Amino acid sequence: MEKGKFITLDGIDGAGKTTQLAVIRDWFEQQNLPVYFTREPGGTIVGEKLRKIMLDKHTHISVMTETLLMFAARQQHLEEIILPNLEKGVHVVSDRFTDATFAYQGAGRGVSLEKIECLERLVQEDFCPDLTILLDVPLSVSLSRIEQTRDKDRFEQENRAFFERVRSAYLTRAANAPSRYVVVNNICDKMEVKTEIEQILTRLFA
Repeated sequence: MEKGKFITLDGIDGAGKTTQLAVIRDWFEQQNLPVYFTREPGGTIVGEKLRKIMLDKHTHISVMTETLLMFAARQQHLEEIILPNLEKGVHVVSDRFTDATFAYQGAGRGVSLEKIECLERLVQEDFCPDLTILLDVPLSVSLSRIEQTRDKDRFEQENRAFFERVRSAYLTRAANAPSRYVVVNNICDKMEVKTEIEQILTRLFA
């Protein structure tokens, strides 16, 4: 049996992941391909509990604790959801994965890349997505969308400089590994973006 493909959708807060996840879901339904949608942090009972802790604006934890919790949730996510589905030939689409840790905890919070890379090797070994679709929008657009959020979580409450570092980290990672990443400008016409994402997926499964 051929293994499933692992696809991740990522980008800064306000990049429009929710809208494009719906596009991806519709594409898989149209192609009649088996697929499992999940998210990080979260995806499992343990992961969702850790997500609640990490996103709660009243939570006070150190930066390194936050990073370790992200990888703890990811370990459970891989063992319980991602790897078993891929082994069964089911494709998996995740709203965020390790790129988010490099961007948010690394560039945003200041955790060294060496520490994150060490945790990445420990938890994932050589496993990585087959494709990462990185949604990109100007920082002004991202911040405007975040500002419209009624109850901001711990990350959405961060300042402009934080999100500048996060966005820059995402784009740098994409530029350094063009074979895995596709950057999608998500302020273009909605139908243009939809068509682009559908074409990206079609190429992956060609």
